[in-house]
Amino acid sequence: MANDFTFSITTTRFDEDYSPSDSSRITTNFANLARGEHRQQNLRNALAMIDHRFNDLAHRDNPNRDRYTVELEIVSVALQFTTQGADQGFPLLEILDVQIVDRHTGERRHGIVGNNFSSYIRDYDFSVLLPAAGEGAAGFTVPADFGELHGRLFQHFLDSAAYRERFPLPPVICISVSTSKTYRRTEYRHPVLGVEYEQEDYSLTDAYFGRMGMQVRYFMPVGSAAPLAFYFRGDLIGDYTDLQLIGTISTMETFQKIYRPEIYNAHSPAASIYRPSLEQQDYSRTQIDYDRVERNQLAKKQGKYTEEHFMKPHGRALEQWAADYLAPVR
Repeated sequence: MANDFTFSITTTRFDEDYSPSDSSRITTNFANLARGEHRQQNLRNALAMIDHRFNDLAHRDNPNRDRYTVELEIVSVALQFTTQGADQGFPLLEILDVQIVDRHTGERRHGIVGNNFSSYIRDYDFSVLLPAAGEGAAGFTVPADFGELHGRLFQHFLDSAAYRERFPLPPVICISVSTSKTYRRTEYRHPVLGVEYEQEDYSLTDAYFGRMGMQVRYFMPVGSAAPLAFYFRGDLIGDYTDLQLIGTISTMETFQKIYRPEIYNAHSPAASIYRPSLEQQDYSRTQIDYDRVERNQLAKKQGKYTEEHFMKPHGRALEQWAADYLAPVR
């Protein structure tokens, strides 16, 4: 089965002129910003916020806080089936790639790929498979193999020639902490990532990323209102430069201020014992339009799309492949 599909990568510049392609998940957070009457101003404001935050964190030899600019590309990954029949290609996932431009020297540095993470199959898992598993049961149940197929496809992609020929380092995916968990501040402080938080019980999202071969650590950078969850392979501290980490922080903290202002644009920073809440009232909204309700509704529609065009025609064969899959030893 492994020889029956390959991965293909396309990239799209994410700037103020960006428009989502027909194949892009419209629930993708950055695609949501690029819709509606104020789409260009939304994008312009978001990119300015990213640059401002980057220069705020990268303040060494940067007295005017204007030395760096961040350029983003959307990396779209498709799974291409080589067998005959319908539905031969399917959009597997989308992530963001970061380039860091030094305006003083003209030097360009590759940041970290990953950042935002978007997946049709994850929509299916959380919006179709998980609710169906709980129907008629006494309480909430999670299937034992929940996220297994998605996780193994993701690991197979990272170990593929398509990924390794384009990206020299493993990805780092950065998202919001869970509103269902409590986080406790530790004594450890990193010069860029900030103060580390820990929790005793992983969330369902943490476990899902675990299926993807990724560990998680939680850090609140200096000047942030709440910790971010960083999912990674290898060594988050040792594998990346300070500027690369700043690129991820500035990008994803900006998006979280837009998507979850109750947490990331709160007026008071997280305490030593912290439980995130979307019911928080002491926060400011950004001047950027974002429809959180519509996004949740579209996730369900796209989960159904995945069921029809991916799981029904290919699911049985892929699940057999996943059962036999052995990730390479790293």
